Amino acid sequence: METADLMHHTSRRFNEDLEKVRNQVLQMGGFVEQQLHRAIGALVEGDSRLGEAVATEDYRVNAMEVAIDEECSRILALRAPAAGDLRVIVAIIKTITDLERIGDEVEKIAYIGSRLATMERPADKYREVKHLGRHVEQMVHDALDAFARMDSRAALLTAQEDRMVDEEYEAIQRQCMTFMMEDPRSIRRALELMWVVRALERIGDHAKNIGEYVIYMVHGKDIRHTALEDVARHIDAGPGARP
Repeated sequence: METADLMHHTSRRFNEDLEKVRNQVLQMGGFVEQQLHRAIGALVEGDSRLGEAVATEDYRVNAMEVAIDEECSRILALRAPAAGDLRVIVAIIKTITDLERIGDEVEKIAYIGSRLATMERPADKYREVKHLGRHVEQMVHDALDAFARMDSRAALLTAQEDRMVDEEYEAIQRQCMTFMMEDPRSIRRALELMWVVRALERIGDHAKNIGEYVIYMVHGKDIRHTALEDVARHIDAGPGARP
């Protein structure tokens, strides 16, 4: 086989490998997104069975992470990617780590939701927590969509949403503290809710991380410790620019 033909064959196989692993990441992300939606539903609806069912399925997220990680290791060993292709593999490995950690936080929410289902529900039916949960759900969805489309602008918007999630989280924490001081009987439920909103805030952080990995894939720049305003200017300047 001539060298040109060999290179073409290798390139085609490598592209197929990359596409396969990208699809696996999106499948994993879709399952994590579904689990998050179900866990929030179990909490706000007081569905103990659903909460337990969601929690016990975390093993599937772990299995997906292991399978994708092994596939990435195989690609690195056989294809020895460089430059942009190497960035994609590195970003994928980081992304599945964050997805697995989202799965862990979802498991916590689901277990707590199953416990809260045995307690008297508040009059507002966890309205603020539900709102925060939906906000975080959207962040995860948008981060995965940006990953699928390699859209750095959408990824940046997702990362910027984390500030609003943090503000909602802090407001609910203060509200829970007020409830506990005003009515000692609410302490147990308020403490459980504080763990839930903490888990949701952490999920927002992981969604932000995924958005940052997308920017790294597209622009080749690690922006984890860069102000988002500077990142925005960098993206507007094009892939070749530096913040």
